[in-house]
Amino acid sequence: MGKQKQQVISRFFASKPKIPAASTPPPSNPSSHSSPPPPKPVISSPNVKTTVSFSPSKRKLLSSHLASTPKRLKPTLSPHTQNPVPPQSNPSLHQKFLQKLLEPPSPPLLESSIEPSESDHKKYTPLEQQVVDLKNKYRDVLLMVEVGYRFRFFGKDAEIAAKVLGIYAHVDRNFLTASVPTFRLNVYVRSLVSAGYKVGVVKQTETAAIKAHGSNRVGPFGRGLSALYTKATLEAAEDVGGKEEGCGAESNYLVSVVEKVLDVSGSVSNFGGANVRIGIVGVEISTGDVVYGEFDDGVMRSGLEAVVLSLAPAELLLGQPLSKQTEKLLMAYAGPASNVRLEHASCDCFKDGGALEDVMSLYEKMVEDNLADNVNQLAEATEQRNSIQGVLNMPDLALQALALTIRHLKQFGFERILCCGASFRSLSSRVEMNLSANTLQQLEILRNNSDGSETGSLLGVMNHTLTTYGSRLLRHWVTHPLCDRNMITARLDAVSEIALSMGSYKGSQSIVEIEGGDSDATIMKPELSCLLSSVLTFLGRSPDIQRGITRIFHRTATPSEFIAVIQAILSAGKQLKRLHINEEYEDYGCNKIGVAIVQSALLRRLILTASSSKVLGNAVKLLSTLNKEAADKGDFTDLIIISKDQFPEVARARKALQLAKEKLDNLIGLYRKQFRNHKLEFTCVSGTTHLVELSIDAKVPSNWVKVSSTKKTVRYHPPEVLTALDQLRLANEELTIICRAAWGSFLMEFGEYYMDFQAAVQALATLDCLHSLAILSKNKNYVRPIFMEDNRPVQIQIHAGRHPVLETILQDNFVPNDTILHADREYCQIVTGPNMGGKSCYIRQVALIAMMAQQNQPLCLS
Repeated sequence: MGKQKQQVISRFFASKPKIPAASTPPPSNPSSHSSPPPPKPVISSPNVKTTVSFSPSKRKLLSSHLASTPKRLKPTLSPHTQNPVPPQSNPSLHQKFLQKLLEPPSPPLLESSIEPSESDHKKYTPLEQQVVDLKNKYRDVLLMVEVGYRFRFFGKDAEIAAKVLGIYAHVDRNFLTASVPTFRLNVYVRSLVSAGYKVGVVKQTETAAIKAHGSNRVGPFGRGLSALYTKATLEAAEDVGGKEEGCGAESNYLVSVVEKVLDVSGSVSNFGGANVRIGIVGVEISTGDVVYGEFDDGVMRSGLEAVVLSLAPAELLLGQPLSKQTEKLLMAYAGPASNVRLEHASCDCFKDGGALEDVMSLYEKMVEDNLADNVNQLAEATEQRNSIQGVLNMPDLALQALALTIRHLKQFGFERILCCGASFRSLSSRVEMNLSANTLQQLEILRNNSDGSETGSLLGVMNHTLTTYGSRLLRHWVTHPLCDRNMITARLDAVSEIALSMGSYKGSQSIVEIEGGDSDATIMKPELSCLLSSVLTFLGRSPDIQRGITRIFHRTATPSEFIAVIQAILSAGKQLKRLHINEEYEDYGCNKIGVAIVQSALLRRLILTASSSKVLGNAVKLLSTLNKEAADKGDFTDLIIISKDQFPEVARARKALQLAKEKLDNLIGLYRKQFRNHKLEFTCVSGTTHLVELSIDAKVPSNWVKVSSTKKTVRYHPPEVLTALDQLRLANEELTIICRAAWGSFLMEFGEYYMDFQAAVQALATLDCLHSLAILSKNKNYVRPIFMEDNRPVQIQIHAGRHPVLETILQDNFVPNDTILHADREYCQIVTGPNMGGKSCYIRQVALIAMMAQQNQPLCLS
């Protein structure tokens, strides 16, 4: 039966044979006796690449496809039976049929460049007029408009959403539209952002109860742009960031690039573009890491390429004008396969000191706001003044790139991270090397040369970290080998001590001997490697606390996320406290017992920073202000625990809500007296509360509203109850708004603790990297390198060296090699041999071993 019905519907929509106009029967629809509306011009259907199944409710899209008559080589198929549809013998008659019995052709798309005229305003509904105004204001943004329980796309945005998200787009009134449910916002925004679009979420700015008691009772709900999302700002954004697993270790740098063209002599020139001076600023908005620098670059732009490959930015902000060579390199990096977002901005406004003026105005405003908001934030304002002095010392082009970045981040509301929450570091560091792009590619430091993945690269072999923020830090260590002997030695001491602790590990605890005497007392102390492994494993299962505290600083974190992040830092600090780093002796009775102390100065400093009493005390203080059960439920009304006259506006709103509830509950006494029923109570049926349930023969006033009934009873809503319910809803929504504002001010106060928490998280990330390198050296049986003194000749001596990557691939089949180079003796080698004989493998092996030694990693020696 199903197939016959489909065939009938198919024949119904197929074109009719040509018959004389005189013999055309009148339509059976009674509405056809009235004059039909004037025909509208036929407009071709938008190119929406979405396949849907047919149903009568989707006939609008079908009618638009039937109305358009493009020339096709293949016959048109029925959308149901896939049978060829006969060609239209009389297009004008068929068009007349569509105008009478079906919907009119599809209207044009909502283009971002359309400015509605005075006559066009009457054609739009209030919602559509809001969308047109928003689209004309945010022309480069793909808008998701909240309408009820769905986010809707309009016009060209609906066509893009249908293509990227694989959803159905259809015509509704004036525009093409598509929609997604509100609870899937995180998934759909990430998909659109990953495709390279700037996505804006438009939410309702008023609730039903507040709208009913406000001046805008008749008009549509007020709507405004609540959030903007791009690839570089997604992890720090509200409602979306911090929820997607598996992407935390990825780099999300926003890199701004400006340049000046130099002539052959090195002076600034307005012609050519072979030699340039480049200013660059890279910002990881979700962690607060800022990299800046200024350098001269040649025609191949090898310096710029090395920085870009090292940072792996998710978004590029290009300050115009740029030379052709620079733009060609950046455009190649941000190709279609990379999904790197590209945006251009003009730098003309930064001439004659404009960049410094823009940056200083932002910094001075932040200092004034902090002093006005809280006198206790004087120390934070002092730190900001110190950072201002650092900005004054930045090179001119780097300062222009910073001003360009600040202006770009203002539209997202994240410019505050560059004032008091960022950790600035220069590209030209005296303690670190900057590897060239050719070195990174040829030695396969970050990606292998076969498929471009991390597997099979040096980073992939060395990475045994347990946390995402540790993995991000290890990436920086691999691409920036150390140049300072003292720093290399300090890290090697830490790695060796952790590895030694792994080798001597015979349980979860170790015995500490008593100093001197005949006493037999002993103390059981936790093993260093065991405790580090336990803490890092716990942190690996917890949220990304580095991005978590930065989201708290941005005031975009949810209450449950806030509690999870602070609790993770608190638990890790308490566990590290068990090492008793700051205690040398403990008194047990009459005997002083020597406590096992960590020997490495770097490890001691890192553990003390992560387990600082100040950080742990602030964590306990912050957690005591929040109700964990309400945070897990997302209930803002009971989230804040008020003590010592804190948040007085929340207390007043809660009292008003309590009075509204008591007033509503007291109405039942009035109805008990009215109906002389002392057992009468309010009932709740199917979510409808405060119903008065009476027998079917009870006489009630005429103004009572009947809600539902059964065979024996009828349920009513008296007018007093309706009024009290309305007041209760209004008080509840006002309390929610006040509590959300209190939550925002609570997050604002976190700014004074941010630097301490950031230092603790950075210490935990460093401990994770050192623990990872210790695991690698223990598993691969690596040995510690020995560095010669400065007065000794330069030399490299490698005995039974192994290629770190190929050894992992070949397992036991790799043949070790020796290398002996001496400045006073054999300082050069000529490597010869047949093709595929291992020449390049041997050369890369020596380079990788030298790099790993400077990255504080024991060498690949047997």
